[in-house]
Amino acid sequence: MARTAAALHILVKHKELAEEIIEKLNKGAKFDQLAKKHSTCPSGKKGGSLGEFKKGQMVPAFDKVCFSGELITPHLVKTKFGWHVVKVLYRT
Repeated sequence: MARTAAALHILVKHKELAEEIIEKLNKGAKFDQLAKKHSTCPSGKKGGSLGEFKKGQMVPAFDKVCFSGELITPHLVKTKFGWHVVKVLYRT
């Protein structure tokens, strides 16, 4: 079982915007450009990169996607912070 993961994310307030972002990604839009444009998280300035983190470091719903969701596929996650578009890059 993986103990670390690396992911990109875009944090927004509204589910509708998060769904639009996923549609754009599925049509070939660049994740980093959408993160810089839409994310309310400071990581947006870095293209949404969260770097590598350990299991249990993130809030539970986010952690679950990062350690069990499909790699590279954009996922929609709701947390107390808002709606996240998450792209898991790898797990180790």
